[in-house]
Amino acid sequence: MAALLALPSAGTAGAAEPERLTIDLATDTGAFHGGASGSLYGVYGDGVPSRNVLEGMHVRTVSTKAQDGPQHPGADALEMLPPFVDSGGEDVYIYMTDIYRGFPYQWPGADGPARLADFKEKIRKQVRQVLSMDDAYQDHVVYVPFNEPEGNMFGTGEWSYNRVSWLNDPQHYFAAWKDVYHLIKGLDPDARIAGPNTSVLYNQVKGFLQYAKANDVVPDVMSWHELSSPAAVRTNVAKYRQMEKDVGVGPLPINVNEYGHNFHLSVPGQVVQWVSAIEESKIDADLAYWNIDGNLNDSAVEANKGNGQWWLFNAYGQMSGHTVEVTAPHPNQQYTLQGVATLDEDKKQSRAIFGGKSGDADVVFENIDPKLFGTTVHATVQEIPWTGQVGDSAQPRRLADQELTVGAGGTVTLPMTGMNEMSAYQVILAPGGNGGVPAEPSVSWRRTYEAENATYTGGGYSRNGPEGSPSQVGKFATSGGYNVGGLRTGSDGVLSFDVDVPRDGTYDLSVFANSYNLYEMVKQQGPTNVFLRVDGKDPQELRLPLGYKWVVWGHTDTTVKLTAGRHRITLAAKDADLGVTKGDAIVDKVDLSLRDADVTAPALYEAEYATLSGTGPGYTYPGASGPGAVPLAKGDSATFWVYSPADGESTVSVDHLGGGGASLALNGEKLDVSQVGGARKGTDRVRMFLSGGINKITVTGATRELGLDRLRVTPTSGTLTTKVYQAEAGTVTGAAKVTDAYTFASGGKAVTGIGDGKANALSVDVVASKAGRHAVTIRYSNAEQAPATHYNPDPIARHADLSVNGGPARRVLFPTTFHFNNFWELTVPTTLKKGTNRLTFTADELPDFDGDTYNQYDQRSPYAPVVDRVAVTPLATKQP
Repeated sequence: MAALLALPSAGTAGAAEPERLTIDLATDTGAFHGGASGSLYGVYGDGVPSRNVLEGMHVRTVSTKAQDGPQHPGADALEMLPPFVDSGGEDVYIYMTDIYRGFPYQWPGADGPARLADFKEKIRKQVRQVLSMDDAYQDHVVYVPFNEPEGNMFGTGEWSYNRVSWLNDPQHYFAAWKDVYHLIKGLDPDARIAGPNTSVLYNQVKGFLQYAKANDVVPDVMSWHELSSPAAVRTNVAKYRQMEKDVGVGPLPINVNEYGHNFHLSVPGQVVQWVSAIEESKIDADLAYWNIDGNLNDSAVEANKGNGQWWLFNAYGQMSGHTVEVTAPHPNQQYTLQGVATLDEDKKQSRAIFGGKSGDADVVFENIDPKLFGTTVHATVQEIPWTGQVGDSAQPRRLADQELTVGAGGTVTLPMTGMNEMSAYQVILAPGGNGGVPAEPSVSWRRTYEAENATYTGGGYSRNGPEGSPSQVGKFATSGGYNVGGLRTGSDGVLSFDVDVPRDGTYDLSVFANSYNLYEMVKQQGPTNVFLRVDGKDPQELRLPLGYKWVVWGHTDTTVKLTAGRHRITLAAKDADLGVTKGDAIVDKVDLSLRDADVTAPALYEAEYATLSGTGPGYTYPGASGPGAVPLAKGDSATFWVYSPADGESTVSVDHLGGGGASLALNGEKLDVSQVGGARKGTDRVRMFLSGGINKITVTGATRELGLDRLRVTPTSGTLTTKVYQAEAGTVTGAAKVTDAYTFASGGKAVTGIGDGKANALSVDVVASKAGRHAVTIRYSNAEQAPATHYNPDPIARHADLSVNGGPARRVLFPTTFHFNNFWELTVPTTLKKGTNRLTFTADELPDFDGDTYNQYDQRSPYAPVVDRVAVTPLATKQP
């Protein structure tokens, strides 16, 4: 359990002298850069992940494969370039070598010169393709001619130039670099080129710089990989900067385009340690690609959801102004408390994110300027928990929201207690003393129960681990380091958790579990089903999460009613009333939390903490919640990243202080509702259809100046009427057919075989009560996977070409669900006419970029996903 101790009014330390993370607001360490939010192979195409997820994570750079490269399905540079740039991205680094299959790259040719000649022709084609893009997109391209050349094209292996490593004899690599550099610049004089892109920062990179300077072929961006530790980031950036000084080049922009290991990725408390080192070094860096592409390196869940790591980067990306000096208790040491902090004088706001330690610590803000903050500060403290690689996460938990008196030395101390090393934490400081109303914590009682400490009866038990750890960074992180197996087909196993709860009530229960989707027992049904009971009563059947490998964690959530005191919660492989388990699962832990008024209250999103454009927060509004409000003049905007647990209706309450009016946009679309605001303080309630996961809500000033206080969001029902249409009730043509092969389809039936030509289609007639924008929610499954040549599983995002009433088709990508009997929902905003509308789903294989060839490795599917049902809901309406 993580909580915040009662906060002292001034900078007093605890008697036990806990560790201190000190943030000196008077020491400016440079403009905030935001470079740690890069991704290698993280974007599959437009919609996988969604633009909401891309923009809300503030992804700055992406390294990805050459257009039409056969390395992996999707992630083609010129297909993901427009949605990435349109979502606020900066640069796309094209791995030009990924035009070849295999790793090491299988470039053809009888000898080194022949192989290089073939590669140069492919480079020529790639540059020509980039030049066919609009200038607005070309400007965001960076070419990476060679990737890890010491282990690939200019290494010692079978597929190398001459089986001599350039680290020992660089002549051929240097000549090739010069040749390719001139080739690219000759075709595109404005091109930016990155290199040498080594697997580590070798000492030989200095010789590369010397050659590059002497031959006028210095890269525009220096790049290498850091599959090491955050400490190595700081050390190697400093080492490289010294190389530049010694050679007399630069300083060049740096992109460390692979960082982190499986043990780190998805874990906010681990990744924040990398973020602090990368931000302090003022470089760009991309999360490493160990698993599947298109999920932002284990940040994105499904198409439009984020896990804890996503919310960490959402917090990081909302920093602004300049960074300030942060002194950690163990500076530049991995697996200890580390952090990064900023100060924005214009917003009068400081933000800090930190983590990496269990237990207690003091977070100390020093040199708080009274001219900016006054003598009282408003402090909001949030926790960003680990939710697994494929586990959806709600917005950060609010641990505390309080007004604090600044000590005589300009110091405020926040004593943190019970921190979890897998969580990251955020503190936002703003001026206080303006009558702002602090918010209650969004959580109260919660506990974690490790599976390895639970009681197991029956056969088949296994205690698995240790899993990922500082000494085993290639393995996946696991709570407590161990997990339990035994709940599988044919088992009589029962896993029993003894819990003790403080009061009568409803409790949220999350089971962290995993089934490997391609394991033989799991392939038969898909999600592994187990049976939950409380004290032997009230049976529930749970379907546990699938993953792309073992020890890839998600969570299945339910509620249980408990009385105060001790109870036994059991997960069993058979149940006398409900049936037997099919599949095979491992269990990591269960989380139990009281579902009280703090949890069921609307989620709060303070306007002064939003992403602001053209305005800054105001801290002298009487009666505002939190530290203040935001004055929205005409054209000013506040953007909120709002969470929804599922696709469906929510009530968005816009609390304001009056003074003007504003319009609303949802996920980039202006809503057809009347303005919010008015002359006086009030609340406007808008019913919106929110997509499960991440939603972007923008409030834009329209008349005079509206004092925007906050949004309050809660799931509701009954206003936006949803109409559901089963796919099997639609019209199928050609090879498309109704199937009962997928037992978890609603009603037991779905439609398969859509695609491989427009003749094989599904048409569904839906009815809209009025014309306008609607949410079309498609329940689907997709488990197509291409053969891989390395450690990455290669699931394919199938597509559907969706047309309305015979109009132009819109291509929609559907990420893998890991099994055809595992169904997810994807919402597509669609314009419908009043009355009956025909939605038609078709699919066909896309050719390569030039339209004259097709992928020969089955990496571009001609098929649509299996479609279970379609639901139609109006997008929004304003309540009177």
